[in-house]
Amino acid sequence: MEKIKMITPLVEMDGDEMTRIIWKMIKDILLTPYIDLKTEYYDLGLEYRNKTDDKVTVDSANATKKYGVAVKCATITPNAQRVEEYNLKEMWKSPNGTIRAILDGTVFRTPILVKGITPYIPTWTKPITIARHAYGDVYKNVEMRVSKGTKCELVATDAQGNETRETIYDFSDSDGIIQGMHNKDKSIESFARACFNYALDTKKDVWFSSKDTISKKYDHTFKDIFEEVFNADYKDKFDKAGIEYFYTLIDDAVARVIRSNGGYIWACKNYDGDVMSDMVATAYGSLAMMTSVLVSPEGIYEYEAAHGTVQRHYYKHLKGEETSTNSVATLFAWTGALRKRGELDNLPKLMEFADKLEKATIDTIESGIMTGDLYLLSTLPNKKKVNTQEFLEAVNENLKKML
Repeated sequence: MEKIKMITPLVEMDGDEMTRIIWKMIKDILLTPYIDLKTEYYDLGLEYRNKTDDKVTVDSANATKKYGVAVKCATITPNAQRVEEYNLKEMWKSPNGTIRAILDGTVFRTPILVKGITPYIPTWTKPITIARHAYGDVYKNVEMRVSKGTKCELVATDAQGNETRETIYDFSDSDGIIQGMHNKDKSIESFARACFNYALDTKKDVWFSSKDTISKKYDHTFKDIFEEVFNADYKDKFDKAGIEYFYTLIDDAVARVIRSNGGYIWACKNYDGDVMSDMVATAYGSLAMMTSVLVSPEGIYEYEAAHGTVQRHYYKHLKGEETSTNSVATLFAWTGALRKRGELDNLPKLMEFADKLEKATIDTIESGIMTGDLYLLSTLPNKKKVNTQEFLEAVNENLKKML
Protein backbone atom coordinates (compact mmCIF):
# COMPACT_ATOMS: atom_id res chain seq x y z
CA MET A 1 0.00 0.00 0.00
CA GLU A 2 1.06 3.60 -0.57
CA LYS A 3 2.25 5.25 2.62
CA ILE A 4 -0.17 7.67 4.30
CA LYS A 5 1.01 11.26 3.87
CA MET A 6 1.16 13.78 6.70
CA ILE A 7 0.95 17.57 6.36
CA THR A 8 2.00 18.99 9.74
CA PRO A 9 4.65 17.31 11.90
CA LEU A 10 4.00 15.75 15.27
CA VAL A 11 6.33 16.81 18.05
CA GLU A 12 8.12 13.59 19.03
CA MET A 13 9.66 13.42 22.51
CA ASP A 14 11.90 10.39 22.98
CA GLY A 15 12.48 9.02 26.47
CA ASP A 16 14.38 6.64 28.71
CA GLU A 17 15.18 3.01 29.47
CA MET A 18 12.84 0.21 28.34
CA THR A 19 10.20 2.55 27.00
CA ARG A 20 12.85 4.10 24.72
CA ILE A 21 13.55 0.62 23.30
CA ILE A 22 9.82 0.01 22.80
CA TRP A 23 9.43 3.46 21.21
CA LYS A 24 11.79 2.49 18.38
CA MET A 25 10.15 -0.94 17.98
CA ILE A 26 6.71 0.63 17.60
CA LYS A 27 7.98 3.05 14.96
CA ASP A 28 9.92 0.38 13.03
CA ILE A 29 7.25 -2.36 13.12
CA LEU A 30 3.93 -0.51 13.14
CA LEU A 31 4.33 3.09 11.96
CA THR A 32 7.02 3.82 9.36
CA PRO A 33 6.02 0.90 7.06
CA TYR A 34 2.57 2.50 6.67
CA ILE A 35 2.98 6.25 7.29
CA ASP A 36 5.30 8.81 5.76
CA LEU A 37 5.94 9.89 9.34
CA LYS A 38 6.69 13.60 9.83
CA THR A 39 7.93 14.50 13.30
CA GLU A 40 9.98 17.24 14.91
CA TYR A 41 12.22 15.14 17.14
CA TYR A 42 13.40 16.02 20.66
CA ASP A 43 15.54 13.67 22.75
CA LEU A 44 14.22 13.85 26.32
CA GLY A 45 16.46 11.00 27.44
CA LEU A 46 18.15 11.89 30.72
CA GLU A 47 21.65 12.10 29.23
CA TYR A 48 20.61 14.69 26.64
CA ARG A 49 18.53 16.66 29.12
CA ASN A 50 21.66 16.83 31.26
CA LYS A 51 23.83 17.83 28.27
CA THR A 52 21.48 20.71 27.36
CA ASP A 53 20.85 21.81 30.98
CA ASP A 54 17.24 20.67 30.39
CA LYS A 55 16.77 23.24 27.61
CA VAL A 56 15.58 20.43 25.32
CA THR A 57 12.50 19.92 27.53
CA VAL A 58 11.54 23.59 27.27
CA ASP A 59 12.18 23.52 23.51
CA SER A 60 9.93 20.47 23.08
CA ALA A 61 7.10 22.15 25.00
CA ASN A 62 7.39 25.31 22.90
CA ALA A 63 7.37 23.20 19.73
CA THR A 64 4.17 21.56 20.99
CA LYS A 65 2.60 25.01 21.33
CA LYS A 66 3.64 25.69 17.73
CA TYR A 67 2.38 22.45 16.14
CA GLY A 68 -0.53 21.63 18.47
CA VAL A 69 0.09 17.88 18.91
CA ALA A 70 2.91 15.94 20.59
CA VAL A 71 3.65 12.34 21.52
CA LYS A 72 5.95 11.63 24.46
CA CYS A 73 7.85 8.57 25.63
CA ALA A 74 8.17 7.90 29.38
CA THR A 75 11.09 9.75 31.01
CA ILE A 76 13.12 9.53 34.22
CA THR A 77 12.59 12.13 36.93
CA PRO A 78 15.94 11.84 38.71
CA ASN A 79 16.39 11.25 42.43
CA ALA A 80 19.71 11.17 44.32
CA GLN A 81 20.47 7.65 43.05
CA ARG A 82 19.88 8.69 39.43
CA VAL A 83 22.12 11.76 39.85
CA GLU A 84 24.96 9.40 40.76
CA GLU A 85 24.07 6.72 38.19
CA TYR A 86 23.95 9.18 35.28
CA ASN A 87 26.59 11.61 36.63
CA LEU A 88 24.13 14.51 36.38
CA LYS A 89 24.99 18.18 36.83
CA GLU A 90 21.95 18.53 39.10
CA MET A 91 18.69 16.80 40.04
CA TRP A 92 16.67 17.93 37.01
CA LYS A 93 12.94 18.56 37.40
CA SER A 94 10.23 16.26 36.08
CA PRO A 95 9.91 16.78 32.29
CA ASN A 96 6.17 16.23 32.63
CA GLY A 97 5.95 19.00 35.23
CA THR A 98 7.94 21.40 33.04
CA ILE A 99 5.83 20.68 29.96
CA ARG A 100 2.60 20.88 31.99
CA ALA A 101 3.57 24.32 33.33
CA ILE A 102 4.48 25.71 29.89
CA LEU A 103 1.29 24.40 28.26
CA ASP A 104 -0.89 25.22 31.31
CA GLY A 105 -2.35 21.77 30.75
CA THR A 106 -4.60 19.28 32.49
CA VAL A 107 -3.78 15.55 32.49
CA PHE A 108 -6.51 13.09 31.44
CA ARG A 109 -5.90 9.39 32.18
CA THR A 110 -8.14 6.68 30.75
CA PRO A 111 -7.93 2.86 31.08
CA ILE A 112 -7.87 0.63 27.99
CA LEU A 113 -10.43 -2.19 28.39
CA VAL A 114 -9.96 -5.69 26.94
CA LYS A 115 -11.92 -8.93 27.26
CA GLY A 116 -10.41 -11.33 29.75
CA ILE A 117 -9.32 -8.66 32.21
CA THR A 118 -12.25 -7.82 34.48
CA PRO A 119 -12.06 -4.66 36.61
CA TYR A 120 -12.06 -5.23 40.37
CA ILE A 121 -15.30 -3.19 40.37
CA PRO A 122 -17.46 -5.45 38.16
CA THR A 123 -19.97 -2.69 37.33
CA TRP A 124 -17.23 -0.69 35.54
CA THR A 125 -18.05 -1.65 31.96
CA LYS A 126 -16.86 1.67 30.46
CA PRO A 127 -13.61 3.56 31.16
CA ILE A 128 -13.45 6.31 33.78
CA THR A 129 -11.20 9.19 32.74
CA ILE A 130 -9.47 11.01 35.59
CA ALA A 131 -8.76 14.71 34.97
CA ARG A 132 -6.21 15.99 37.48
CA HIS A 133 -5.62 19.68 38.13
CA ALA A 134 -1.85 19.72 38.09
CA TYR A 135 -1.13 23.04 39.79
CA GLY A 136 -0.80 24.23 43.37
CA ASP A 137 -2.46 22.99 46.57
CA VAL A 138 -0.30 20.67 48.69
CA TYR A 139 2.25 20.31 45.84
CA LYS A 140 3.32 23.95 46.21
CA ASN A 141 2.75 24.19 49.95
CA VAL A 142 4.78 25.80 52.73
CA GLU A 143 5.10 23.83 55.99
CA MET A 144 6.45 24.44 59.47
CA ARG A 145 7.01 22.46 62.66
CA VAL A 146 6.13 24.72 65.58
CA SER A 147 6.78 24.45 69.28
CA LYS A 148 4.39 24.71 72.21
CA GLY A 149 3.48 28.32 72.93
CA THR A 150 3.58 29.39 69.26
CA LYS A 151 0.68 31.40 67.87
CA CYS A 152 0.27 30.86 64.12
CA GLU A 153 -1.45 33.35 61.82
CA LEU A 154 -2.29 33.57 58.14
CA VAL A 155 -1.25 37.04 56.95
CA ALA A 156 -2.11 38.56 53.55
CA THR A 157 -0.70 41.94 52.48
CA ASP A 158 -2.49 43.61 49.56
CA ALA A 159 -0.95 45.88 46.90
CA GLN A 160 -1.52 48.95 49.09
CA GLY A 161 0.25 47.36 52.06
CA ASN A 162 -2.90 46.61 54.07
CA GLU A 163 -2.76 43.43 56.15
CA THR A 164 -5.50 40.86 56.73
CA ARG A 165 -4.92 38.33 59.49
CA GLU A 166 -6.56 35.06 60.49
CA THR A 167 -5.42 32.95 63.43
CA ILE A 168 -4.61 29.43 62.32
CA TYR A 169 -4.07 28.02 65.81
CA ASP A 170 -2.60 28.99 69.16
CA PHE A 171 -0.36 26.08 70.18
CA SER A 172 -0.59 26.79 73.89
CA ASP A 173 -0.71 23.14 74.93
CA SER A 174 1.43 21.20 72.43
CA ASP A 175 4.03 21.26 69.66
CA GLY A 176 2.45 20.99 66.20
CA ILE A 177 2.56 21.51 62.47
CA ILE A 178 1.13 24.12 60.08
CA GLN A 179 0.75 24.22 56.32
CA GLY A 180 0.02 26.99 53.81
CA MET A 181 -1.41 26.29 50.35
CA HIS A 182 -2.47 28.38 47.38
CA ASN A 183 -4.07 28.21 43.97
CA LYS A 184 -4.83 30.79 41.27
CA ASP A 185 -8.18 31.72 39.71
CA LYS A 186 -6.48 31.71 36.30
CA SER A 187 -5.18 28.16 36.77
CA ILE A 188 -8.55 26.88 38.03
CA GLU A 189 -10.28 28.46 35.04
CA SER A 190 -7.77 26.81 32.67
CA PHE A 191 -8.46 23.48 34.39
CA ALA A 192 -12.21 23.93 33.93
CA ARG A 193 -11.90 24.89 30.26
CA ALA A 194 -9.57 21.95 29.53
CA CYS A 195 -12.09 19.57 31.14
CA PHE A 196 -15.06 20.98 29.25
CA ASN A 197 -13.17 21.05 25.92
CA TYR A 198 -12.00 17.45 26.37
CA ALA A 199 -15.56 16.41 27.26
CA LEU A 200 -16.84 17.91 24.01
CA ASP A 201 -13.97 16.24 22.14
CA THR A 202 -14.74 12.80 23.60
CA LYS A 203 -18.53 13.21 24.05
CA LYS A 204 -18.41 12.36 27.77
CA ASP A 205 -20.08 13.84 30.86
CA VAL A 206 -17.93 15.75 33.36
CA TRP A 207 -18.14 15.16 37.12
CA PHE A 208 -16.30 17.62 39.35
CA SER A 209 -15.88 17.11 43.08
CA SER A 210 -14.37 19.06 45.98
CA LYS A 211 -15.23 19.66 49.67
CA ASP A 212 -16.83 23.10 49.57
CA THR A 213 -18.97 22.41 52.68
CA ILE A 214 -15.81 22.31 54.82
CA SER A 215 -13.48 24.50 52.76
CA LYS A 216 -15.92 27.37 52.29
CA LYS A 217 -13.50 29.68 50.46
CA TYR A 218 -10.71 27.51 49.01
CA ASP A 219 -12.73 24.60 47.59
CA HIS A 220 -15.80 26.79 47.10
CA THR A 221 -13.77 28.95 44.71
CA PHE A 222 -13.09 25.85 42.57
CA LYS A 223 -16.81 25.06 42.53
CA ASP A 224 -17.77 28.65 41.66
CA ILE A 225 -15.25 29.04 38.84
CA PHE A 226 -16.27 25.72 37.24
CA GLU A 227 -19.91 26.78 37.38
CA GLU A 228 -19.25 30.28 36.00
CA VAL A 229 -17.14 28.99 33.09
CA PHE A 230 -19.65 26.26 32.28
CA ASN A 231 -22.71 28.54 32.30
CA ALA A 232 -20.98 31.29 30.32
CA ASP A 233 -19.28 29.27 27.58
CA TYR A 234 -20.21 25.58 27.58
CA LYS A 235 -23.81 24.94 28.66
CA ASP A 236 -25.29 25.31 25.16
CA LYS A 237 -22.48 23.24 23.62
CA PHE A 238 -23.02 20.47 26.17
CA ASP A 239 -26.78 20.47 25.55
CA LYS A 240 -26.18 20.21 21.81
CA ALA A 241 -23.68 17.35 22.31
CA GLY A 242 -26.06 15.51 24.69
CA ILE A 243 -23.63 15.51 27.61
CA GLU A 244 -23.81 17.07 31.07
CA TYR A 245 -21.74 18.73 33.79
CA PHE A 246 -22.33 17.48 37.32
CA TYR A 247 -20.90 18.77 40.64
CA THR A 248 -20.93 16.90 43.94
CA LEU A 249 -18.87 16.60 47.14
CA ILE A 250 -15.74 14.43 46.91
CA ASP A 251 -17.04 11.81 49.36
CA ASP A 252 -20.34 11.54 47.48
CA ALA A 253 -18.40 11.34 44.20
CA VAL A 254 -16.37 8.37 45.49
CA ALA A 255 -19.56 6.52 46.44
CA ARG A 256 -21.15 7.32 43.06
CA VAL A 257 -18.03 6.24 41.16
CA ILE A 258 -17.96 2.83 42.85
CA ARG A 259 -21.63 2.24 41.99
CA SER A 260 -21.37 3.59 38.44
CA ASN A 261 -20.82 1.91 35.07
CA GLY A 262 -18.06 4.39 34.16
CA GLY A 263 -17.96 6.27 30.88
CA TYR A 264 -17.40 9.84 32.18
CA ILE A 265 -14.61 12.31 33.03
CA TRP A 266 -13.99 12.71 36.76
CA ALA A 267 -12.34 16.11 37.33
CA CYS A 268 -10.31 16.21 40.54
CA LYS A 269 -8.23 18.74 42.42
CA ASN A 270 -4.49 18.07 42.44
CA TYR A 271 -4.19 15.72 45.43
CA ASP A 272 -7.51 13.96 44.76
CA GLY A 273 -6.45 13.32 41.15
CA ASP A 274 -3.04 12.03 42.21
CA VAL A 275 -4.64 9.44 44.49
CA MET A 276 -7.73 8.56 42.46
CA SER A 277 -5.88 8.07 39.16
CA ASP A 278 -3.81 5.25 40.71
CA MET A 279 -6.90 3.78 42.37
CA VAL A 280 -8.80 3.77 39.08
CA ALA A 281 -5.83 2.38 37.13
CA THR A 282 -5.33 -0.47 39.59
CA ALA A 283 -9.05 -1.25 39.80
CA TYR A 284 -9.26 -1.55 36.02
CA GLY A 285 -6.33 -3.94 36.01
CA SER A 286 -3.03 -2.37 35.00
CA LEU A 287 -1.21 0.97 34.86
CA ALA A 288 0.37 -0.35 31.65
CA MET A 289 -3.14 -0.22 30.13
CA MET A 290 -3.69 3.47 30.94
CA THR A 291 -3.46 6.29 28.42
CA SER A 292 -2.51 9.82 29.39
CA VAL A 293 -3.05 13.06 27.47
CA LEU A 294 -2.15 16.59 28.51
CA VAL A 295 -4.67 19.12 27.17
CA SER A 296 -4.24 22.90 27.31
CA PRO A 297 -7.16 25.34 27.45
CA GLU A 298 -6.22 26.42 23.89
CA GLY A 299 -6.64 22.86 22.59
CA ILE A 300 -3.00 21.71 22.47
CA TYR A 301 -2.55 17.95 23.00
CA GLU A 302 0.41 15.93 24.30
CA TYR A 303 -0.06 12.14 24.43
CA GLU A 304 1.95 9.64 26.49
CA ALA A 305 1.66 6.43 28.50
CA ALA A 306 0.59 6.78 32.13
CA HIS A 307 3.43 4.55 33.38
CA GLY A 308 7.17 5.02 33.86
CA THR A 309 10.28 3.81 32.07
CA VAL A 310 10.13 0.13 33.22
CA GLN A 311 13.63 0.22 34.73
CA ARG A 312 13.73 -3.43 35.83
CA HIS A 313 13.02 -4.72 32.32
CA TYR A 314 15.62 -2.31 30.88
CA TYR A 315 18.37 -3.78 33.06
CA LYS A 316 17.34 -7.25 31.89
CA HIS A 317 17.44 -6.01 28.29
CA LEU A 318 20.97 -4.64 28.79
CA LYS A 319 22.08 -8.10 29.99
CA GLY A 320 20.66 -9.63 26.81
CA GLU A 321 17.81 -11.32 28.69
CA GLU A 322 14.35 -11.65 27.16
CA THR A 323 11.72 -9.12 28.27
CA SER A 324 7.94 -9.24 28.06
CA THR A 325 7.12 -5.55 28.48
CA ASN A 326 3.62 -4.24 27.87
CA SER A 327 3.76 -1.69 25.03
CA VAL A 328 0.02 -0.96 24.78
CA ALA A 329 -0.11 2.41 26.58
CA THR A 330 2.90 3.69 24.63
CA LEU A 331 1.37 2.44 21.38
CA PHE A 332 -1.93 4.18 22.22
CA ALA A 333 0.01 7.41 22.85
CA TRP A 334 1.10 7.23 19.21
CA THR A 335 -2.38 6.38 17.93
CA GLY A 336 -3.93 9.20 19.98
CA ALA A 337 -1.46 11.72 18.58
CA LEU A 338 -1.83 10.48 14.99
CA ARG A 339 -5.64 10.60 15.23
CA LYS A 340 -5.59 14.15 16.61
CA ARG A 341 -3.08 15.23 13.91
CA GLY A 342 -5.35 13.70 11.27
CA GLU A 343 -8.39 15.43 12.77
CA LEU A 344 -6.71 18.86 12.84
CA ASP A 345 -5.26 18.48 9.32
CA ASN A 346 -8.39 16.86 7.85
CA LEU A 347 -6.61 13.59 7.01
CA PRO A 348 -9.25 10.84 7.36
CA LYS A 349 -6.77 8.14 6.26
CA LEU A 350 -4.48 8.96 9.18
CA MET A 351 -7.41 8.86 11.61
CA GLU A 352 -8.61 5.53 10.17
CA PHE A 353 -5.09 4.09 10.50
CA ALA A 354 -4.98 5.07 14.19
CA ASP A 355 -8.37 3.41 14.76
CA LYS A 356 -7.28 0.21 12.98
CA LEU A 357 -3.99 0.02 14.87
CA GLU A 358 -5.81 0.29 18.20
CA LYS A 359 -8.29 -2.40 17.11
CA ALA A 360 -5.44 -4.65 15.96
CA THR A 361 -3.82 -4.25 19.40
CA ILE A 362 -7.01 -5.09 21.29
CA ASP A 363 -7.77 -8.01 18.93
CA THR A 364 -4.28 -9.42 19.53
CA ILE A 365 -4.77 -9.44 23.32
CA GLU A 366 -8.31 -10.81 23.06
CA SER A 367 -7.06 -13.61 20.78
CA GLY A 368 -4.87 -14.72 23.70
CA ILE A 369 -1.49 -13.26 22.66
CA MET A 370 -0.18 -10.92 25.35
CA THR A 371 2.81 -9.81 27.43
CA GLY A 372 3.59 -11.26 30.86
CA ASP A 373 1.78 -8.69 32.99
CA LEU A 374 -1.52 -9.25 31.16
CA TYR A 375 -0.97 -13.02 31.09
CA LEU A 376 -1.10 -13.02 34.91
CA LEU A 377 -4.36 -10.99 34.92
CA SER A 378 -6.22 -12.49 31.98
CA THR A 379 -8.96 -15.11 32.43
CA LEU A 380 -8.91 -16.14 28.74
CA PRO A 381 -8.65 -19.94 28.41
CA ASN A 382 -6.09 -20.14 25.57
CA LYS A 383 -3.70 -17.36 26.47
CA LYS A 384 -0.07 -17.25 25.41
CA LYS A 385 2.75 -15.17 26.90
CA VAL A 386 5.06 -13.59 24.30
CA ASN A 387 8.05 -11.28 24.52
CA THR A 388 8.11 -7.55 23.83
CA GLN A 389 8.91 -7.76 20.12
CA GLU A 390 6.73 -10.80 19.43
CA PHE A 391 3.68 -8.95 20.73
CA LEU A 392 4.24 -6.00 18.39
CA GLU A 393 4.80 -8.37 15.47
CA ALA A 394 1.52 -10.15 16.30
CA VAL A 395 -0.25 -6.76 16.32
CA ASN A 396 1.31 -6.06 12.92
CA GLU A 397 -0.07 -9.32 11.49
CA ASN A 398 -3.58 -8.30 12.60
CA LEU A 399 -3.08 -4.77 11.27
CA LYS A 400 -2.08 -6.08 7.82
CA LYS A 401 -5.42 -7.90 7.56
CA MET A 402 -7.29 -4.63 8.12
CA LEU A 403 -5.36 -2.48 5.62
